[in-house]
Amino acid sequence: MAVHPSPASLTTKPIAFGTDGWRGLIAADFTFERLVHVAPLAAKALEKEYGSKVGTRTIVVGYDRRFLSEEFAQATAEAVQSAGFDVLLSESYAPTPAFSWAAKQHDALGALVITASHNPGGYSGLKVKGCFGGSVPPEVTKQIEAMLQAGETVTSTAAGTLQTFNPWQSYCEVLRSKVDIPALQAAIAGGKLTVFADVMHGAAAGGLGQLLGVPIQELNSNRDPLFGGGAPEPLPRYLSDLFQQIRSYQRNIPGGLIVGLVFDGDSDRIAAVDGQGNFLSSQILIPILMDHLATQRGFTGEIVKTISGSNLIPLVAKMHNLSVHETPIGYKYIADRMLETPVLLGGEESGGIGYGNHIPERDALLSALYVLEAIVQSGMDLSDLYQKLQEKTGFTAAYDRIDLPLASMEVRSRLLEQLKTQTPKEIAGAEVTDCLAIDGYKFQLADQSWLLIRFSGTEPVLRLYSEAATLERVHQILGWAKDWAV
Repeated sequence: MAVHPSPASLTTKPIAFGTDGWRGLIAADFTFERLVHVAPLAAKALEKEYGSKVGTRTIVVGYDRRFLSEEFAQATAEAVQSAGFDVLLSESYAPTPAFSWAAKQHDALGALVITASHNPGGYSGLKVKGCFGGSVPPEVTKQIEAMLQAGETVTSTAAGTLQTFNPWQSYCEVLRSKVDIPALQAAIAGGKLTVFADVMHGAAAGGLGQLLGVPIQELNSNRDPLFGGGAPEPLPRYLSDLFQQIRSYQRNIPGGLIVGLVFDGDSDRIAAVDGQGNFLSSQILIPILMDHLATQRGFTGEIVKTISGSNLIPLVAKMHNLSVHETPIGYKYIADRMLETPVLLGGEESGGIGYGNHIPERDALLSALYVLEAIVQSGMDLSDLYQKLQEKTGFTAAYDRIDLPLASMEVRSRLLEQLKTQTPKEIAGAEVTDCLAIDGYKFQLADQSWLLIRFSGTEPVLRLYSEAATLERVHQILGWAKDWAV
């Protein structure tokens, strides 16, 4: 069930941009008044950063399926128009990557997207995308925050134009051009592959059907701003219906390949379920996609992973003579790298995967198409494809993560200082062989396992990640970390 905020937590917080936008509780932090103040400032920051590159004053405005999203988007569009910018306002909900693509396609300064991504239903938010089709760097959001703190407003002697557009048409066209759609259609129509898609009441609803042009089994297609009492996040605890339907289908209609695809609230993150009803995170999907794209499509380029990514990723990269670049957690770091150098794929453990042949943006529907293509071309279940990679690399691992609430920010500061001054030499009975501190502290252990300890920057929460040979060993390591923290 969703965690409902206490009355004390409803105090209005300053507008601050995190790893991907500004988010807040609707009616407490995220209000029409605040949105129409910040949106023109965001447009001004986009113009300052990208105006000389695109030569237009166009801003794309889009939205997801959350409570009041259309109304928030309309207010955003009118505020930005009044500030003298030309606005392209979406005529319907769509995935966030569709609006990133629209910004690039229309040579716009960027896009302002009303979405709170995977957060529970009480939240809304504003994502800021650049002219290149991805999240703006921190320098741009810092400009917006600085203008807010200075009390700036944006005025214009003449309003811009406001037009509406269909965000799906061009987006679907470009995604279809990247995969073998006829082969996918033939496999599905011929009964060789059955596709389930849990869109979690979010912006991916109807998307896979539009792309494929053949019927699939779509779950949670209806609009539900409360997301069934949970959150639109591709995690096992929210997917009981999908697990049940796939297992039931597998029992009653044996034969043929089955796959489940899961999309978060704004369709920039993905997970999957295999033909037996087992959950597969992007820690499993990324190596499969790397192997498919390198082998079947001949793609080359750097692999970009966050420090929480599986150790299987560099091993598969080595198989294909691909270099690997490691970044802090947050897709903006991957996107920055994609703008600097040729990249085959960039991915993060939380489900965001993007491709160098598209835009520097995680895109769950494109990932879904590539996953389907990998299954159809290999004739294998996703878990069998993963097992094959484990056998080829000689690497077997399990992964898990937990978020541990701390008593206070003071406890957070004490633990952080302890990591700096008393760095562990041994963890859960294994020697620490290396420590990477580009984002928290990642400890490589002598038994080939690892532990990552990170802190939330805004709340007293400790994030713990581990990969090891078995799930039992993963839980031993995470247990050690919990004991250390208390």
